[in-house]
Amino acid sequence: MLDWNFIAGLIATVAFDIIYFGAIIGTITVIILDNRNPVKTMAWILVLMFLPVVGLVFYFFFGRSQRRVRVIGKKSYNRLLKKPMAEYLAQDSCALPANYGRLISLFRNTNQAFPFDGNRVEVYTRGLSMIQSLLRELQKATGHIHMEFYIFEDDAIGRMVRDVLMEKAKQGVEVRVIYDDVGCWHVPNRFYEQMREAGVEVRSFLKVRFPLFTSKVNYRNHRKIVVIDGRVGFVGGMNLAERYMRGFSWGIWRDTHLLLEGKAVHGLQTAFLLDWYFVDRTLITSARYFPKVDACGTSLAQIVTAEPIGPWKEIMQGLVMAITGARKYFYIQTPYFLPTEAVLVAMQTAALAGVDVRLMLPYRADNRLTHLGSCSYLAEALRAGVKVYFYKKGFLHSKLMVSDDELSTVGSTNVDFRSFEHNFEVNAFIYDTETALQMREIFLQDQRECVQVFSKNWEKRPWHRKAAESIVRLLAPLLSALNAEEREIDTAVDSSFQKAGMFLEVIGFSMLQHEQAVFFQQVVVENEVGQGFKLFESVRRVGKDKVEPFAAALYVSEYIAADRQAFIGLEFFHYLADESVMVAVFLYADYLVAASGHKLDADAACAGK
Repeated sequence: MLDWNFIAGLIATVAFDIIYFGAIIGTITVIILDNRNPVKTMAWILVLMFLPVVGLVFYFFFGRSQRRVRVIGKKSYNRLLKKPMAEYLAQDSCALPANYGRLISLFRNTNQAFPFDGNRVEVYTRGLSMIQSLLRELQKATGHIHMEFYIFEDDAIGRMVRDVLMEKAKQGVEVRVIYDDVGCWHVPNRFYEQMREAGVEVRSFLKVRFPLFTSKVNYRNHRKIVVIDGRVGFVGGMNLAERYMRGFSWGIWRDTHLLLEGKAVHGLQTAFLLDWYFVDRTLITSARYFPKVDACGTSLAQIVTAEPIGPWKEIMQGLVMAITGARKYFYIQTPYFLPTEAVLVAMQTAALAGVDVRLMLPYRADNRLTHLGSCSYLAEALRAGVKVYFYKKGFLHSKLMVSDDELSTVGSTNVDFRSFEHNFEVNAFIYDTETALQMREIFLQDQRECVQVFSKNWEKRPWHRKAAESIVRLLAPLLSALNAEEREIDTAVDSSFQKAGMFLEVIGFSMLQHEQAVFFQQVVVENEVGQGFKLFESVRRVGKDKVEPFAAALYVSEYIAADRQAFIGLEFFHYLADESVMVAVFLYADYLVAASGHKLDADAACAGK
């Protein structure tokens, strides 16, 4: 008698084996025919062979190439480029720097990045100065504000920017905001809903509902772009979060950001509108977003973007060309160093040819795995003559590069696989001696806060450390975990604090006309748990015969104090000038102390110029 259950089980087993092994063989065939880097191809084949089930899942979510995917049609893309192209063709013929003509052509051919002259560049190395400048420029907006950040936090800084955007929207200014969905996972939806209710158009980039079951989690918009009235723009490495201003308990947050004023803002505008089309399916090409801009400075600049869906790796290719083209020096700051083979070989080649190649990394990492992977490449760099420095003053998040007193670049791109392969990135390439010299000086100042790594000492590190680095490096091309910048760092940073008090952050504005004065007339801080904000009075304007008060918001964030002291610390940051400035006061109070409140009085006498 036939055992039909046995026969059915056998048929099911055979069918499963056919489907399963067919999927494995088919996937391997697709990987081979994709003509990728042989190392990457072999890595995926080995994973599929030895970990077939896990390998299939990983490849499906993280391994498939997206570079053949077209986000926007060629016709629509050309329509969007019409205005910046017209502005480029209409500008007075500018002499391209002889040493960087090929680099400029590379970006034009691969990225349609037009080189615009007559730009003013302002460099920020601390979050406080950047936020101050950003808020000042936002207040000036009359037509539109376009903003996109990887992280837009619901904290004191984020709420200040949000409130300005909401106020501008109520005034009739067009305000569009893009935030990355993964970068802002922990931000409550209510934060963005408040903006929408006020008339701000807010969109999330590649919304991820089921992170374990989608490859979308791997492709993130890491760009930081602000465009105001098509005339002023911001680009760099800073997001909108408190930590960029106050740093950490163990050091400062060192970053670099740029303000651009001039025709190069057209490049930032184009990048934003392309991303807006991606999230909203609305193609915006009106000429009013690309106003005619007169020369504001002397800098020649290109705005270069890179994305995982394009045919080329524009920023990585440009970096390789810039390094190999350096004649005297090439300095690099990056928080993560997981270079592609092309970038590493370019650095080694330049160093062996006698170019002064310097690499600066953070001494204290925010992600152990990423840091181990970064360290695995240093021995090869050191042997070729690359000078390596570890920044010890805090966390180095800067993405700054400068070469030969002529070329400099700042943006969102890290020197790692994620930025080159998976992220949507943007960098400003500036061809200007004055800007390059300023960037060089910034690098050298940071170098004074570094410890240099020497090849002999580096080779003496423990064998288990070398083994760990090698293992992480082996997986580097396949790593899909986000860098720790893309996580909530504050939980680790402030781990020494316990929930026993609150952190009061006072941020206000001052308008001073001719004379300096003490900013605070009177500040009353009350120990009220759960209080959202409190108004306080400060000096707004000091004239010849009168003093005008100014009301500002006091934001209260619940942070923790380890010691049970009424005041743990009190810090003043005051930048007094004849324009809008920001002042921040950090007050640490333990609400377990049974005091009704603390009063801080300051004399309002003029301090003199």
